Amino acid sequence: MASKEEMSENSGSNERCESDASDQKSETQNNGSGESTDVVKPQNTPVETPDNENLANTDIPVSDPGGDSKDTAQTENCDSASSETVTFKVIYNKQKYDVTFPLDKKVLDLKSHVQTLTGVPSAMQKIMFKGLAKDQITLRDLKVTKGAKVMVVGSTMNDVLQVTNTPTAKELQEEEKAATSKEPLSTQKQHKKVLDKYGKPDDILPGVKNTKEPLPHFPLTGMYNKAGGKVRLTFKLELDQLWLGTKERTEKLPMNSIKAVVSEPLAGHEEYHMLALQLGPTEASRYWIYWVPAQYVDAIKDTILGKWQLF
Repeated sequence: MASKEEMSENSGSNERCESDASDQKSETQNNGSGESTDVVKPQNTPVETPDNENLANTDIPVSDPGGDSKDTAQTENCDSASSETVTFKVIYNKQKYDVTFPLDKKVLDLKSHVQTLTGVPSAMQKIMFKGLAKDQITLRDLKVTKGAKVMVVGSTMNDVLQVTNTPTAKELQEEEKAATSKEPLSTQKQHKKVLDKYGKPDDILPGVKNTKEPLPHFPLTGMYNKAGGKVRLTFKLELDQLWLGTKERTEKLPMNSIKAVVSEPLAGHEEYHMLALQLGPTEASRYWIYWVPAQYVDAIKDTILGKWQLF
């Protein structure tokens, strides 16, 4: 037999079930055909609209009606500046050249243009405008103005070849004849005359025969050319140049401008060589150097002709 508490609990449960059924009945309507239709109550869901703060935090691009025109104007101004030119005079060896060149081009670019005018290789030029102009500076920074005068200092390959005495026709014939003979170069008439006249230099570097050494970290000095002028060889590997120095001047020769290197030991002094740098297409363009230390000859050839020394 159920207690009073259990009867009370069951009664409350029945009331809740009836209440739920009543609610469901009130939401059901008869559609006239005996079928009931559930009516879904509309829910008032608020529509979220982004406020100004949310819009500011979004990545929505904002069009700028004047932006494109500003960018275009700036681009046009840059193009105009980069194409701005200046007309000035280049003076070389008492000759004047009218040159029109972009202001934003570098001195190095100007050297390439001057080479086409004068024949002086760009590597052998010095541009003078209010002093020596550095390769990486622009004409604008150099403040080159209309009508300015720019000086060029340098030597053509023909000038370099004339550092020594120009060989006569007879000497050329002797050299050609000697080239086909087996007589040592140092005993041939044209070279023997030079060696007998100037002898062995007092300040020559020590020579070592039957030995190969890398180039020293200092210039090779104490040698002389066919005119007896002192010669100094400085190898600028970082510039790919050979600096051929004499008392009068220093010629900066690009390595690839030297066509060949010929050498032979001096008779009776095999620890030294006579060596020729061929600066043109023929043997007549050979620049002879006497008393080159024998241990450096192979390194000189390899460096000039492209076989870099890994020392």
